[in-house]
Amino acid sequence: MLNPIVRIHPADNIIVALEDLPPRTTVKIGDISVTTHDFIPKKHKFALTHLQKDDAVTMYGVLVGRAIQSIPVGGLISTENLKHDTAVYGKSKSDYHWTAPDVSQWNSRTFEGYHRSNGSVGTANLWLVLPLVFCENRNIEVLESALLDSLGYATKKSFSVNLEGLIDRYQAGASTQEILESPLARTLEDLTEKRVFPNVDGIKFLRHQGGCGGTRQDSQSLCHLLAGYITHPNVAGATVLSLGCQNAQADDLKEAIALKDPQFSKPLYILEQQNSTSEESFIEQAVKQTFLGLIQANESARKPAPLSKLVLGLECGGSDGFSGISANPVLGYASDLLVALNGITILSEFPELNGVEQELINRCSKPELAQRFSELMMAYSQKAVAVGSGFENNPSPGNIQDGLITDAMKSAGAAKKGGTSPISGVLDYTEKATTSGLNLLCTPGNDVESTTGLAGSGANVIVFTTGLGTPTGNPVTPVIKVSSNNKLFDQMNDIIDFNTGTVISGEDSIESKGNQLLEYIISVASGLEIPAAVRLGQDDFIPWKRGISL
Repeated sequence: MLNPIVRIHPADNIIVALEDLPPRTTVKIGDISVTTHDFIPKKHKFALTHLQKDDAVTMYGVLVGRAIQSIPVGGLISTENLKHDTAVYGKSKSDYHWTAPDVSQWNSRTFEGYHRSNGSVGTANLWLVLPLVFCENRNIEVLESALLDSLGYATKKSFSVNLEGLIDRYQAGASTQEILESPLARTLEDLTEKRVFPNVDGIKFLRHQGGCGGTRQDSQSLCHLLAGYITHPNVAGATVLSLGCQNAQADDLKEAIALKDPQFSKPLYILEQQNSTSEESFIEQAVKQTFLGLIQANESARKPAPLSKLVLGLECGGSDGFSGISANPVLGYASDLLVALNGITILSEFPELNGVEQELINRCSKPELAQRFSELMMAYSQKAVAVGSGFENNPSPGNIQDGLITDAMKSAGAAKKGGTSPISGVLDYTEKATTSGLNLLCTPGNDVESTTGLAGSGANVIVFTTGLGTPTGNPVTPVIKVSSNNKLFDQMNDIIDFNTGTVISGEDSIESKGNQLLEYIISVASGLEIPAAVRLGQDDFIPWKRGISL
């Protein structure tokens, strides 16, 4: 460890501990010596100067809270002495100038992807089976059980629970301790070589609780989200099950598909159960048409594509006090590299941009983008307040325990995933990202709702940073899990793919690790590396109902 503390921005009046600091530990911040007043756990912050009640607290160069009582020099920053506060934001205050990183080493690089007729390129070749309404979820399960094992798509390199062995031990009179110590994990056979359609990477089955009831707007939003998945470059075609009488009608879905891809030409089968003679014939027809679609999907093969065809989703979850100084800036640098290569990156989670609005407004390439971002943020905030909450309630107990005391503090670190490039697009939920550069996408901070939205807007790879560990994945887009600290990577390397903890320990710089991350992203996009969430079948899918989720 080169230094046990870090001051992230010259304007900051709180300091981050990179390791546990006992009381009366003296540390140097530039020419200033500070002695800790309290025990400062690693990832947490302490006061650089004496803070009076109502004094502004600054981190990452922005307002992240306000003291609610006097805090001595070296005092621990906690929920007991700090409350959430953010700066007022308005129109762009300056012309933003960006110095793009050197991408000469990447200019001729390609990835191996699936080229679609509309010009997009997939990082996977999947068949999608989905319901238009929750009434069809059971039939989706029937199709899943009928298709996966027979076609060779059981979860690869996963494990099952050997319950039969536990039953045998119980019936043989095993003691409580013997039962507790009995191994349960049983490795599954790798069925890849048994696939009937070797060029199809998988069949993905979506389930949801929408499509009827609720508001008509909910159903319309669902149709646009599902259309985003059907037109996604990683999807070769889809089978859709409809009941027939629900709010989310098949024609609504077709209109949403045409809006996202006017030249849509993928195989698409929409079956309506109320027009079928029986459930048995309904399922049989769905199986047969899906099989025919898989034959067509299997004709695709990976071919070289420029890195500009990557659409990178930027996500975080289970964040800790290191996320904003290791994993998120590393991802931000990789995002900047991709933007410099004319790729598309998408930063989501609007509740976790609370407090850095002005910085993002200043980075918008056009005044109308800044205006739209402001309007979306204000509308979202007002809806959260209307249901008795607010952005200040976003940090989870795990976030707070690991040093993210206020939403503004969490947001200032989370925004680092977007790097430093200008903002070229501002998207509302379910809108498709089509403009090269960094795009802002309105989603909740909820991990799965956000990753669901990123994929729905066209992200063909998602990088998900975490400081506490989370298994979150997505049905159609590979999700790369990045740890902010070495301990997490060592402890949960069965679900973590890439480690940036070496930035904290001083072995790597943000830039060197960002280059390594882009290299890994290219390997995943080419099918050479399979992220843990894909291997484990972590196919999380939760559509967002507007205004009730942070």
